[in-house]
Amino acid sequence: MTSDWRFGPVSEADFEPLLALRIDVMREHLERVHRYKPSRARRLFREQFDEPGMRLILIDGERAGCVGFRIGQDEIKIDSFYLARRYHDRGLGTAMLKALLAEADSRGLPVQLEVLRGSPADRFYQRHGFVELCEDAIEATYERPLPIDRPHPAKAC
Repeated sequence: MTSDWRFGPVSEADFEPLLALRIDVMREHLERVHRYKPSRARRLFREQFDEPGMRLILIDGERAGCVGFRIGQDEIKIDSFYLARRYHDRGLGTAMLKALLAEADSRGLPVQLEVLRGSPADRFYQRHGFVELCEDAIEATYERPLPIDRPHPAKAC
């Protein structure tokens, strides 16, 4: 089944529904590592929501998730990539990530992100060319480097 999707701007009216979506998608994974607390989830998402670069994901015209695409001087950081469960395993996340990576390539910047270790997202990003830079007990930092023909300085975590 094909769905029509696009990115759009977020508004304050999106905060509570997207927070609920984030909690629905992430809660079991955060509980596994003893990091789920409602007040912490709200605070962290509020910080990310308010940063420039947050995009709404619309599928067939309806709010279906969000992604932070933070354009920096030396890299682009992706965070808060949440898609409602009803859209999982349909290739939509892959299509969206490919669009984001194409945008990063057009800007000539590598992409970095942090992933909760052992989560399905961990394997998802590895399949799409991200390599682990470093990890701690809870998260791993990944980078999707620029294509081989573009120079890119080595970075440390």
